[in-house]
Amino acid sequence: MGVLNVAILGATGRMGRTLVPLLVEGHDLRLSGALAAPGDPAIGEDAGAVAGVMPLAVMITSDPDRALEGADVAIDFTLPGPSLEHARRCLALGRPLVVGTTGHDEAGRAELARISRSIPVVLAPNMSLGVNLLFRLAELAARALGEDYDAEIVEAHHRHKVDAPSGTALGLGEAVARGRGTTLQRVAVHGRHGATGPRPRGAIGFAVLRGGDIVGDHRLVFAGPGERLELAHVAHDRSGFARGAVAAARWLAGRPPGLYSMQDVLGL
Repeated sequence: MGVLNVAILGATGRMGRTLVPLLVEGHDLRLSGALAAPGDPAIGEDAGAVAGVMPLAVMITSDPDRALEGADVAIDFTLPGPSLEHARRCLALGRPLVVGTTGHDEAGRAELARISRSIPVVLAPNMSLGVNLLFRLAELAARALGEDYDAEIVEAHHRHKVDAPSGTALGLGEAVARGRGTTLQRVAVHGRHGATGPRPRGAIGFAVLRGGDIVGDHRLVFAGPGERLELAHVAHDRSGFARGAVAAARWLAGRPPGLYSMQDVLGL
């Protein structure tokens, strides 16, 4: 394959600004389009300059079709509502799509699944290699330990994050539920307060912290008789997520339609 043209949808956000330098570093990659929300002050500016690298002669636009023009694959890090609009445009234009956006509700996930029948889509609650290994370890541990070990998930993010629990925390919960042969919807416990009574056997509990500039901390605790097992991932910056998204874009180009995960991308 020659140079892969990549459109970044959400180019002025935290992840978008992290992705642009990685495309500059990759000799087989080229930024072909950069999208921002209508009214963003960076619209009309050079995406490379906005990201703090060399000018790339790619102007930031609020027009999805313009951003997707000439792209071999698109990477979306925006918000759930806009990301679905972008997925529809990718469907109309036949562009493969990597969705790093989290917080979709059940209807949104169902729509992405329908779209993936016609174009290839990678959808993952977290793009990093370490986190996806953690998902696999969580499933294996849950299967081995069973319900005698209570599962609790604690996550922390920066004050600007708008969804809770994080997509990664929910992904951990789903991995534990899979390992136990159930579904997260049946056993999740959120927001304990007051006289909650004894902990239900088999529950998967969630605790959420928001503050400062925390990039992302996730901890899965299995508390059992006489011992406790903890699996954790700490992100020091966003580069791990961005590198995973770029790896997903490379992997997705040329794939048949389907809904893929980072487990597929990484062969896990």
